Amino acid sequence: MHIPAKVDYGIRAALCLIADAPKTADAIAVEQDIPRRFLGSILGDLRRGGIVASRRGNDGGYRLARPPDTISLADVIRVLDGPLAEVRGLRPESAHYDGPARQLQQVWVAVRANLRQVLEVISLADVGAGELPQSVLALTADPDSWQSR
Repeated sequence: MHIPAKVDYGIRAALCLIADAPKTADAIAVEQDIPRRFLGSILGDLRRGGIVASRRGNDGGYRLARPPDTISLADVIRVLDGPLAEVRGLRPESAHYDGPARQLQQVWVAVRANLRQVLEVISLADVGAGELPQSVLALTADPDSWQSR
């Protein structure tokens, strides 16, 4: 799975907003070392996607639009990058193959299911508290998971 900078920055920005006090885009950019102009675009997408809310003025800034325990990493990814898994711009269930490639559709659906099993169960609150679900910790406990291939 390719995780674009936009998604990485967006999740990091959302994590900065777990506290109740609003934060400015500049404060988030400095805290997370995110290019300010790029962050502005990301925060706009997150606002339109219902992940963050913004308010102007002296007391203004960005805050989460919902409690952090109700926002999964998958929610943020979908707002910023679209579906978790696509095949040539199609959802996996829409990809059809013939002949020896016939089973690929099931492979792509399984890949998406596995992404969901991780990204839909981890909330911003989980990451912020450093308390990942046991199912995720079990995956990272396997030394093979840390090996690049």
